[in-house]
Amino acid sequence: MQIRARSLGAWFGLLVLAASLVGLFALKWPGAMSKIAATRTTGAFVSRPEPLSDQGHGAWARPLIRTVSYLAIVWPALVFGTLIAAAVRAFVSPDWIARLLGKTGSARGQAAAGLASAPLMLCSCCVAPIFTTVYERSRRLGPSLGVMIGSPSLNVAALALTFLLFDLSTAIGRTLMAVFAVFLATAVLGRLFGAQARPEALPVAPSTWVAPIGLAGAARRLVREVLWVTARTLPLIVVGVLLSSVLLGAIGPQALSSAGGRVATIAIVALVAVPLALPTFFEIPLAIALVGAGAP
Repeated sequence: MQIRARSLGAWFGLLVLAASLVGLFALKWPGAMSKIAATRTTGAFVSRPEPLSDQGHGAWARPLIRTVSYLAIVWPALVFGTLIAAAVRAFVSPDWIARLLGKTGSARGQAAAGLASAPLMLCSCCVAPIFTTVYERSRRLGPSLGVMIGSPSLNVAALALTFLLFDLSTAIGRTLMAVFAVFLATAVLGRLFGAQARPEALPVAPSTWVAPIGLAGAARRLVREVLWVTARTLPLIVVGVLLSSVLLGAIGPQALSSAGGRVATIAIVALVAVPLALPTFFEIPLAIALVGAGAP
């Protein structure tokens, strides 16, 4: 009887994880393909309008409005990212994840993590819950970073739009830099810091992890993990987006493009871009604005 109940819990977990992935793909892929088709037809990229306008508001209120507007755009993808992370925590054995990613420093694990993240097309905020879960469950820093960086940077739709909107050398350079960051830079970071940067202790030892028993047990574990992932990641995401809004409002694209010297401009833009939180595709109109303003 207990074996049957455990089997029901496992099937429930598999169904939740599969439904979350299917829902995410149904959310991201049709919109991305329509955006590519429209850009190919018109030769121009039309960005999605902001849900809320910060015009006419005081300087102190604009970062708050931008933060709410950002979250209004990304919240569906963030919900799916949280569900996927919670389902993995609840229903996938840590031993299985560790075996999938191989030994620490394994090229196979690094490649699997990077390639698996690309179809998700999640921005850095929405993939954060998945990164946290993969790292805590696998104890593999390099592949976990590959998942986090690969989802936004190897976004296949964003890469396609880059080739449609920019010159060939820029598009190839962007692709090569993404491949370098996902498959090589994260592997190097994993080797350098993987032994020191240990994740928090798992609720149970991997070798003693068991699937939940029965539908009720599986549902309780899923709810518990959703609450845990949400409490762990959402406050930090909101704070990060708010600080990003303050920074973007204080600097702006024109200030970035006015720096003297090609190398200085690229260095300044790179330093400012690191803490910016952008929804999927929003880096493209920002890059177009910089090029239009004269930046290299």
